Amino acid sequence: MAEQQMIIDRFYKTIIDSVYDMIFLHDLEGNILDVNKKATNTMAYSREELRGMQVFDLHPDDSNEDFYNPKKVKKQWQNCPVGSSIHFELEHVNKDGSKTPVEISAGKVENDGEQYFLAFVRDISERKEKEAKIKYLSLHDHLTGLHNRRYFEQKLNQIDKSMLPLSILMADLNGLKIVNSSYGHTMGDKVLIKAAELLEKSIPESAVLARYGGDEFIILIPNCDSERAHKFLYEIKERFKKTKLAGIPLSIGMGLAVMENISRAIRDVIKIADKDMNHNKLLETNSANNKIVKGLLSALSAKSDETVEHTERMTELAICVGRRLGIQNSQLNRLSLLAALHDIGKTSIPGEILTKPGKLNEEEWEILKANPSRGYKIASATSEFSVVAEEILSHHERWDGKGYPRGLKGKEIPYLARIISLVDSYDVMRSGRPYKKAMSKKAALDEIERCKGTQFDPYLAEEFIKIIKEESFVYQKEKSIG
Repeated sequence: MAEQQMIIDRFYKTIIDSVYDMIFLHDLEGNILDVNKKATNTMAYSREELRGMQVFDLHPDDSNEDFYNPKKVKKQWQNCPVGSSIHFELEHVNKDGSKTPVEISAGKVENDGEQYFLAFVRDISERKEKEAKIKYLSLHDHLTGLHNRRYFEQKLNQIDKSMLPLSILMADLNGLKIVNSSYGHTMGDKVLIKAAELLEKSIPESAVLARYGGDEFIILIPNCDSERAHKFLYEIKERFKKTKLAGIPLSIGMGLAVMENISRAIRDVIKIADKDMNHNKLLETNSANNKIVKGLLSALSAKSDETVEHTERMTELAICVGRRLGIQNSQLNRLSLLAALHDIGKTSIPGEILTKPGKLNEEEWEILKANPSRGYKIASATSEFSVVAEEILSHHERWDGKGYPRGLKGKEIPYLARIISLVDSYDVMRSGRPYKKAMSKKAALDEIERCKGTQFDPYLAEEFIKIIKEESFVYQKEKSIG
C-alpha cells in the first residue's frame, strides 16, 4: 500500500509539474508550502527559496496596495469558506526584479483538519500587451501617433478652474488636397506626419495636441493667456513657413480662442477658434496653393529643361491668338492660366519618359496619357485653378473623337481646350522634342492645315494659320529654331 501511495503521489506530482499555470500552496498566514515546476521556471527561484517566502513577498510594494493589503487579505482568507474561490490580477516580482502581470485563481481547501489556499497563477503578459495596444490605438491616431479626437474629448471633460486661462488653437493644413491629387496620398500622409512633428516641437509639455480630423489638428494649452497663446501660434506658422518636404512648401491655417471663465462652455470656445481658423485659411489658401503649384511646375522643369520655356512661349502665343479671336477679360485670363497649367499632370510622370529620345513603348505611352486626368485632379483641388480643370482634362482630345482621355468629338471639346491644343501642337513642332527635330514655320503650319477637321477644329485651325502668318509672330527662342 505504501509503495502504491508513492506511485500515486509521484503521478500527481508529475501532473502538477506539467500544468501550464504556476501553482502555489500556502497556509492562511501566506507562508508558501509548495510550488510546481512552472513557478520555479517562470520566477527563477528554486523550490526551496519559494518555500521560505510568503506570497506577499512576490508582489511589489505598490501592486494594488489597497486590494492586496496583508492584514485585509488574511482576514478574507479566514472568513472564506472551504470550497470557495477568489479571482484577481496582480504583478509578480521575479528573482531578477522584473515584473510579470498575473491572473490568480485561488481556492480554499482542507486536509486533515488544516486549511490552505491552492492558487493557480497564470502569466498574462501577452494579454496585457494586447490590451495596452488596443487602448493605445483607441486613443491615438494611427498615422501621426498623436492623440486622436476621442482622447481629446475625454480631456475636455476633465477641464477645471485650475487650468484657466485655457487656450484652444485650431490648425488646418493648406493645400493637402493638391498634394494628394498631384503626388498621391502616400506623400499626403508624409505631409501630415511632418505637420504633427512641427506642431509637437512648438508647444509646451503641458499642452494636449490631437489630430481632430482629416487635415485638422487641435491644441489645448492650460494656464495660457491670449498673449502667450499667440506667441505659440506665430511660432508654429513660422516653422511651417520655413519647412519644405520633398520640395513641397508647407502652410497651415490657424485660429485661437481663450477660455477665461469656468462657466463658459468649452464647445463655444472651440467654435470661436474654428471660425478664426477658417477666416485665416480664406486669407492664406490661395497663396499656399500658388506656392504648391509653383513647386509642382518647378519639379516638372527639373525633369525636363524644356518645360518652363515651353510654358512661357505657349502663354505668350495663347494670349496673342486669343485676342485675335476676340477673347477678352476673364476668358483671356483663363486661356493664359490654361497655357501655364495645361501640362501640370506631367509632375507624376517619370523624367526618363518625358525626355526619352526614342519612341515610347505601350506601357510608357499609357503613363503619358494619364497627364490630362492627373492635371484635372490637381486643378480641381483648388477654387483658384478649378476654372481651367475641364480644359486641362480636354486639351488632348481630337476634333474627330479619336483623342484622350474621354474621346470627345467636335464642339463637345471645350472652346479654350481646342485653342490650346493648336498652340501646344505648334510650339512642340517648332521647338522640337528629344524624339523629334524642330520644324520650320512653314512645315508646322502645313501640318496644322493637313490635320484640320481631324485633330483640330477646322475653323480655329484656319484662323490660327492666318494669325501666325499675318502677325509674323515671333515668340521666345523662335529665332533659334528657324
